[in-house]
Amino acid sequence: MTAALIDLGSDPFALFAAWMQDAEQAEPNDANAMALATATPDGRPSLRMILLKGADARGFVFYTNLESRKAGELAENPQAALLFHWKSLRRQIRIEGTVQPVTEAEADAYFASRSRISRLGAIASDQSRPLADRAIFEDRLAALQDRYPEGAAIPRPANWSGFRLVPDRIEFWQDRPHRLHDRAVWLRRDAGWEVTRLYP
Repeated sequence: MTAALIDLGSDPFALFAAWMQDAEQAEPNDANAMALATATPDGRPSLRMILLKGADARGFVFYTNLESRKAGELAENPQAALLFHWKSLRRQIRIEGTVQPVTEAEADAYFASRSRISRLGAIASDQSRPLADRAIFEDRLAALQDRYPEGAAIPRPANWSGFRLVPDRIEFWQDRPHRLHDRAVWLRRDAGWEVTRLYP
């Protein structure tokens, strides 16, 4: 059955939420997985898969080690793009905009919600930097497990926080037969969102 055309009257954030809900019911793993593209100040791009950890009318939130490659690139060039691709639904969403740090309170709350091992792993990892031997990382993790036994408070490290991508462009795409796909783009203007359908 061919999907209905994208409703151009929709709020793009409400449409995103509806599509994400569909993906959560259809995708076998990590419906919130997204590709994050960043670039250096001279325009050299890099791309990786990460997980969306919050979405509302303010933007799209993800977390990382602030000394990672992605965080370093965002500090120098706070422009980024996201891509969600749900193969089982034959849909994708492309999002572009500027990034800004989340608040300390937001970072603390999300860090506290993670599993104990994930929190300890964030402390133990020098993300994106060379690791001479996997045993070094595993020894660090074991030492932290001893330092913070089950039930102990684990403080968020100062070099771990999050970013919010504030979109100025959101494009929805869905497959249709014979590659006659349906595409619509929302562009942020001073007066609000401007929406138009695009050729396939």
